[in-house]
Amino acid sequence: MIVYQKAFKLAMDIFEESKTFPKEERYSLTDQICRSSRSTCTNIAEAYRKRRYPKHFLSKLTDSDGENSETASWLDFAIACEYLNKNKHERFYNECIEIGKLLNYMMNHPEKFGSSKVID
Repeated sequence: MIVYQKAFKLAMDIFEESKTFPKEERYSLTDQICRSSRSTCTNIAEAYRKRRYPKHFLSKLTDSDGENSETASWLDFAIACEYLNKNKHERFYNECIEIGKLLNYMMNHPEKFGSSKVID
């Protein structure tokens, strides 16, 4: 899936960039931004495997969307702390927005991904 590939690439790009962050950020910002970006990706994989179960599918996609939003927030901290330059922040942030749009499309059209729409 394209959204998985984009989320995986972003997580890896953030991981590589985070290697340049100060050592004192290792257990705070660096750890958090890597965790949330990876969790975005892994929740997409879990959602796809649970697509037979519409509520589980949507729940995992919602988790992924939340982690993606968390990643965007950590990117804001990284630029505010001057660990990222404006171009990298903009690139990573725009990728988060694109991933969010793809996730929302999946949540609004689960039937296109082998799941059926949940009606409450």
